[in-house]
Amino acid sequence: MASAFVLRIVVKRIYLKLLILSLGFILSAGCSVEAIEQAQDDVYKEIYDDVIDSQILYEEPVLLETEATQIRIVDEPITENQTLSSRFKERIKTTAQNVYELQIENTNVPSSLLEDTFTWDFEKGPVEKLHVWGVLQTNSNFEFYEDGDTNQKFKVGLINMLFDGKFRGGNEAFRLMLDPTPQSQTGFWHMFVQDAYIQTKRIPHHTVLFGNSRPGVGIEGAQSPYTLPLINRSQISRHFANARKAGIRVKGDYSLIEYDFGGYSSDTYFTEFMPGVEFNGWVNAKPLGKTDGRYGKVVLGGGIATGQRNSSDFFVAGANLGYEYKKFWMRAEYANADGSNGSTGFSSKQREGWYVTLGYHLTKKLELIARYDEFDPDKKISNDHRREYTAGINYYIKGQALKLVLNYIYVQTQNQSDAHRLLFATQIAL
Repeated sequence: MASAFVLRIVVKRIYLKLLILSLGFILSAGCSVEAIEQAQDDVYKEIYDDVIDSQILYEEPVLLETEATQIRIVDEPITENQTLSSRFKERIKTTAQNVYELQIENTNVPSSLLEDTFTWDFEKGPVEKLHVWGVLQTNSNFEFYEDGDTNQKFKVGLINMLFDGKFRGGNEAFRLMLDPTPQSQTGFWHMFVQDAYIQTKRIPHHTVLFGNSRPGVGIEGAQSPYTLPLINRSQISRHFANARKAGIRVKGDYSLIEYDFGGYSSDTYFTEFMPGVEFNGWVNAKPLGKTDGRYGKVVLGGGIATGQRNSSDFFVAGANLGYEYKKFWMRAEYANADGSNGSTGFSSKQREGWYVTLGYHLTKKLELIARYDEFDPDKKISNDHRREYTAGINYYIKGQALKLVLNYIYVQTQNQSDAHRLLFATQIAL
């Protein structure tokens, strides 16, 4: 029992010190290179000493104390005589300890590992609070076609830098999101500025946005990429939505109803100056909104996205049904387009599609996902339907701030060879 106790202590200390090494480069502002290198050398030496100590007989630990069932490291307060290196080491150790102990159970909202560290409160000036954070997504894609072709690739799916601030007074806030992700189709500078808006909540139950944001076209089409249940969005979301546009947007949220209305330029990603205007509106009813979740949550709604781009009209109509009860949730969506203006660009084609996604939390950290997704890319052409059958596993190490995702997709295309895809993705938000 004693040796097992020592081993657990050593493993935890090594885990913390490896976090210290990785976070050292993030929190190194204000420290000299020599101080950083010396602090990291000290960590390497302590890790080595921990491994050696674990091989000797049990001794009562002098730097550790027990508190109920929790074991914690006793940190000495920083004194005036401490060196810059010691202060730096103490700062990193505290941050690593906080990350190690961080528990995030809500996976429906974005979260970050270092929110407290990178949030500043200002006593003077127009900005009262500022939170700076970033998100990195990577994925490996292995694709096998039944005609014998294969394709393997690794890519950085997303790099986002976000600046969320609140103006003094509490009713107004802003967001600036920059996206330096390498682009192959759209120009780098067109995609560099994503969210760029100011919002106000002066009207009860309402949020009004001015600027560039992702319009509410569909449920998954307007969802944050940081909380998507699967690596890829559904086909209707990929083609009809998921594009940011500049305009004015009004979001209302009551116990039994919520809505999202907006008027925008029909430009996407700053590629053209005012090629036309468009309207996006979506309304959801919540019939169980006053039952405190005893019977789950039901969302039933629909909406449209319509406008004109370069003298060409487009109109998309959709409907959705969602249900959530304890560990289980379900979402279904349908959309029909007579022309569209989503993330894949303007199209005059008549298209439609639908999907059903099911999710179940085996534990607070482990979630199983399944989806059936069907899409007709051109209703005037027969025999071109595309179906995707997806099974996925999400492991939330630290909620949406640190997660692993594994997806298997079986793709059936009527006029092409069937394909099997295996995707593995990671997400980290600092």
